[in-house]
Amino acid sequence: MTEELPELRASDADRERVAEILRDALAEGRLVMEEFEERLDAAYRARTYGELEPLTADLPTGAAAPGAAAGLSLRKDTGAVTAWSERIVSGVEGSSAGVGILGGFQRKGRWTIGRRFTAVCCMGGGEIDLREANFAAREVTVTCWAFMGGVNVVVPPGVEVDVRGLGIMGGFDAREDGTPGEPGAPRVIVKGLALMGGVGVERKLPKAERRRLEEEQRRQKSLDREDHEDRKELG
Repeated sequence: MTEELPELRASDADRERVAEILRDALAEGRLVMEEFEERLDAAYRARTYGELEPLTADLPTGAAAPGAAAGLSLRKDTGAVTAWSERIVSGVEGSSAGVGILGGFQRKGRWTIGRRFTAVCCMGGGEIDLREANFAAREVTVTCWAFMGGVNVVVPPGVEVDVRGLGIMGGFDAREDGTPGEPGAPRVIVKGLALMGGVGVERKLPKAERRRLEEEQRRQKSLDREDHEDRKELG
C-alpha cells in the first residue's frame, strides 16, 4: 500500500502504529536503544506513508505498519507519565522563569510549566526538561534569551514544537520545528534570541518509558536464553 500511495498523508494513528511496532522490536532485541530512539523520532516526524514505511521495513510486522487495517491495538501506556488530559492543568500558574547568570538553572522532573516561561542565561546555562512536566495550558510559550550562554529544551515524543527564535553569532535549533503532535498533547512555542550563545530543542523518551523498555528488552533476552538452553537439553 505504501508503494502505491507514498505521498498520502499519514495520520496520528498511523504514526502510533509504527511506534508500537518499534517498541515491540526493541523488547524482542531486534533493535538496540539508539536505533529505536532514532526511528521513533523519525516516526513522529513523518508526514507521509512513504516516510513511515522504511522505519519498519526490516522488521517482521513492517509490511502491515502504516495505513493497513491490520487490527493493531494502540498501547494505552504510551510512555507518558500520565495521560495528556491529566498533565494539562488549568487554574495553576506554574513556574514562569529561570535565570542562569555566571551559573545555571534546571527545571526537570515533576513540575508545572506556566503558560509563559522566560529563560535568561548570560555566561551560564539552563535546562528545561518537559518530559515529566505538567502544563498550565494547552499551549505554552518558552522565551529564551541566551547571551554567551545556552538553554536546552527537552520535550517528549508526541509534543508539537514551534520554533521561532533567532541566532546571531550563535544558534537556535529548529530541528524539531513542525513535528506533528499527538491528539490532545500540548504545543510548545520556543522563541527568543541567542547572541553568541545557543538554544537547543531535543526530543527524548521519558525516563520511565526508557527504563520500562530496557527492562522488557532484558526480560525478552532472558527468556530467549532459557528457551535456547531448553532446546539444547532436548537435543
